[in-house]
Amino acid sequence: MKLSRLLPAFAAVGVTILTACGGNSNTGSSTPATVPSDLSISSFTADFSYMPKLKDLVGAGKGKVGVILPDTTSSVRYVQFDQPYLQKAFEQAGYKSSDFTIGNAQGQEAQELALAQADITNGATVLIMDPLNSTVGSQIQQLAQSKGVKVISYDRATFTGTNTYYVSFDNVQVGELIGKGFVQCVSDWGVKTPQVFVLHGGQNSDPNAVSFAQGYNDAVWGQKQANVDAGATNSQGMKLVGEQVATDWKNDVGATIFQQQFTAHPNINATIEANDGLANAVITVLKSRNVKAKSVPTTGQDATPDGMANVLTDYQCGSVYKAVYLEAQAAVALATVLRASATPPSALLNGTTSPPSGVTGNQQPAVLLVPIWVTKSNMKDTVIKDNFVDKNALCQKVTAAVCSAAGIS
Repeated sequence: MKLSRLLPAFAAVGVTILTACGGNSNTGSSTPATVPSDLSISSFTADFSYMPKLKDLVGAGKGKVGVILPDTTSSVRYVQFDQPYLQKAFEQAGYKSSDFTIGNAQGQEAQELALAQADITNGATVLIMDPLNSTVGSQIQQLAQSKGVKVISYDRATFTGTNTYYVSFDNVQVGELIGKGFVQCVSDWGVKTPQVFVLHGGQNSDPNAVSFAQGYNDAVWGQKQANVDAGATNSQGMKLVGEQVATDWKNDVGATIFQQQFTAHPNINATIEANDGLANAVITVLKSRNVKAKSVPTTGQDATPDGMANVLTDYQCGSVYKAVYLEAQAAVALATVLRASATPPSALLNGTTSPPSGVTGNQQPAVLLVPIWVTKSNMKDTVIKDNFVDKNALCQKVTAAVCSAAGIS
């Protein structure tokens, strides 16, 4: 995926919105509303304090907003963070409970499409969807387009049709952080003659996984592409033993792959994984082989509780933290502007996303947020400070002494 930045406006011009005759079907209001001039990717904070500024826009809008999350298994984030944060963002912006729905496809393509159909039938004018894969994403987009419904692809892009927007983090940058963190970790842990195995995420179904790989392959091998041939080397003396894709981001598939690869290539002493779930799958295999902490680097993203525990106990180098509360607020803010038939300000819609090479589709306007690489040194000032990870549960898992050594108390 190629991402190009648009220059953010210093202050977007307020856009006047006039409700149709008779006012908003939900509120009955006929008061003109404006897009706040300071609405940007920098507006959102952990306390959701910006969202009430959108109440006039909510009142000027028409129809409902339907949210469809993909599953409960590929990452704990969808249940623990996305759903409650999205609900809080809607409520703080002044939506009534009848004006939005949040569903979960439970990993089933047919269910995700059915949820979209139901939302549109029940009056949704905007859909926020995190597609399980590009196939169902395109199906939902085509359905929405035929009904005049705007679509926000949330966290995973959809590269088809019109009136489709994207809200996520800069995915190539996410991969760059993983790659740079890996290189630093190999040095910090003193890994000699690094023999590297790469466990990619679901490149078979998720375009984001391609972008992540482009990022870390660029940072590690100097090749900004999804896949690198075995035998590649770099100036740090690393050599690529091999790479494989854990299809559909399945952790059990990742565990099986690494079990087989580590058996076939016992010289592997450094690994790159595309998220914390896959890193944990690799770490489980390493522990079963009695590999000690701080011996074989692993990487990840999502800053999950397991990931943070693995970082604190020196089995994982770090993880990319994508503050879901930012993503949730950005999605609801964009949906609110679109629902009111207004033009999103360039300080919010600050970039574009394009399909990876070989993937059919078109460029989409995007809200691109900034990710953070989390290690032991900054954990307390990021995921702990934001209450993204429960401090008490984490410290109970890794012991208070380990937390204290990282400044977490």
